[in-house]
Amino acid sequence: MAVLRPFDKLPELNSAALLLVGSDEGLQQKLAEAILREEKSFRISIHLATSLPLPSERDHLRPRIDLIAFVVDVKSKYSLKNVEASLAHVDVSFFLGKVCFLVTGVGRVNCCSVEMNAIWKLGEVYSSPVLFCELELEGIRVATAQRLLRMLRICAGHVPGVSALTFASLMRSYADD
Repeated sequence: MAVLRPFDKLPELNSAALLLVGSDEGLQQKLAEAILREEKSFRISIHLATSLPLPSERDHLRPRIDLIAFVVDVKSKYSLKNVEASLAHVDVSFFLGKVCFLVTGVGRVNCCSVEMNAIWKLGEVYSSPVLFCELELEGIRVATAQRLLRMLRICAGHVPGVSALTFASLMRSYADD
């Protein structure tokens, strides 16, 4: 599967699928476990990938992806390059509210290998929210899991009257440059 498309499969009733893409599988796994521990009114499936494209041989088993969270670790330039390379394999219609950038490692600004302007530019270029967190700390990881779960509910269509595009427009910053 060369390009990941948001509407190439039918949605499943009372379910949602999240795709976490990033180079640190350990942090992704911890975040996925935190999300699964949260109370929710729908079935959730979480898929972890170090990069895109996803293997095409399992495409028929994969559910429709409702939200993609790209995880960028500010301590690793490779992490940012990996995310930038993976973005080429995502259909443009995903950027209508079904993508976010999750930036971890922000608690240690003195260890940053990635320029914060590069991360802000990603969010701006792809019209997607940038969420800052520290996935290594349990409390912040739980708060991030709750936030992603709320976003996933909206992106999967489980919140009446609110679409992913509407939600994304509410999260955008309209500050004058």
